[in-house]
Amino acid sequence: MKVAVIGTGYVGLVTGVVLAQLGNDVICVDKDLDKVEKLKNGIPPIYEPGVEEMLRQGLKDGFLTISDSIKEATEASEVIFIAVGTPPAEDGTPDLTAVRAVANEIAKHIMRYTVVVNKSTVPVGSGDMVEKIILSHGVDSSLFDVVSNPEFLREGSAIHDTLHPDRIVIGAKRRDAAVKLVELYATLQSPMIVTDLNSAELIKYGANSFLAMKISFINAISRICELCDANVADVAAGMGSDKRVGNQFLSAGLGWGGSCFPKDVQGMVKVSEDLGYDFGLLKEVIQINEDQTLAFIARLEERLDGFNGKRIALMGLAFKPNTDDIRDAKSLVIIDKVLAGGGEVIAYDPIAEANVREIYPSIDYATGVYELGVNADALVLVTEWNEFRQLDLERLADKMRQRVLFDGRRVYDKAKAERAGFEYHTIGSH
Repeated sequence: MKVAVIGTGYVGLVTGVVLAQLGNDVICVDKDLDKVEKLKNGIPPIYEPGVEEMLRQGLKDGFLTISDSIKEATEASEVIFIAVGTPPAEDGTPDLTAVRAVANEIAKHIMRYTVVVNKSTVPVGSGDMVEKIILSHGVDSSLFDVVSNPEFLREGSAIHDTLHPDRIVIGAKRRDAAVKLVELYATLQSPMIVTDLNSAELIKYGANSFLAMKISFINAISRICELCDANVADVAAGMGSDKRVGNQFLSAGLGWGGSCFPKDVQGMVKVSEDLGYDFGLLKEVIQINEDQTLAFIARLEERLDGFNGKRIALMGLAFKPNTDDIRDAKSLVIIDKVLAGGGEVIAYDPIAEANVREIYPSIDYATGVYELGVNADALVLVTEWNEFRQLDLERLADKMRQRVLFDGRRVYDKAKAERAGFEYHTIGSH
């Protein structure tokens, strides 16, 4: 099938390279000429395991083309995915400026029946909006359909999630459009949910909001555990063994971040308000998430008797492992608080350092994890990269001024850390 993907961020590029691997003729389009040139040379603009290899293979095999022309892509394609960014505006509403711009450009070049697919995360009613934009250009309604096909990718495992999805959601007004998407995804042999546009758009928001709620719930439980000397890991295991609850997303930590959860939960709250419903539950989910990080930082500050003159070492900067994404990363909150308190920060992350340097060029960056300990007053685990799991803790603690370890992801065994000479603190237990 001839496919175009407009936008080459996480969603767009992953969608494009995977569909090319499946044997489709794919054109990936981006307006950023520098990005286009790098993509043509097999250099992806994002860090995501497997993407670079699949990009290079697609280019080599000829199934993947990179372009800056929506006109070229529209005229050559049967299916066009809109996969541009929809960042949250100040009021929490997703900014659909890029979606509107792409829809206007696509409409100018539709010459035959085309399925236009909203792959970007968009609020309810966005499919109707795109349809109205295309119709406003005089395109006959028989020449196109707008479909909602939300993505459910996890950064760090996006290729696997695309090739082995739990489900594929297709929202359409007409059967022919839905069938086109069913045919495109048939080789994945995954369950497909075919529904209307509004339901498909709501599924993505609903799923991510529910998962965020689950994380905030266990983090609230972790706060109670700290107050009554219980262990949140044991509580979570007991809860998760109930099949009605399930054990996924019950790992207490610093809170959720990244590009999806914050935007989608805020978007769900705003969409609900616009429809006349006050989603107070999700507002509390957001508040718990913010409080979780601040409470952790407050414990660290109290232990050190303030940050003034203290050197804090951060292990990890990305919002999660296997990505360079620092959107809503908890490391940024910690850095802000330490610097505001008169402290110093030294940080190490195997992938995300360059992105943080753009925001905080003046803090210190270690060239390796063991360099973090030099003259540090506290070591804070922020991102649970695999390389941090089997460290020689004695070597790490050897040159610290104060052997204080705050484990924000519950990675280390308390007894082992204490044998290495650390005073150990974590989330959900003392």
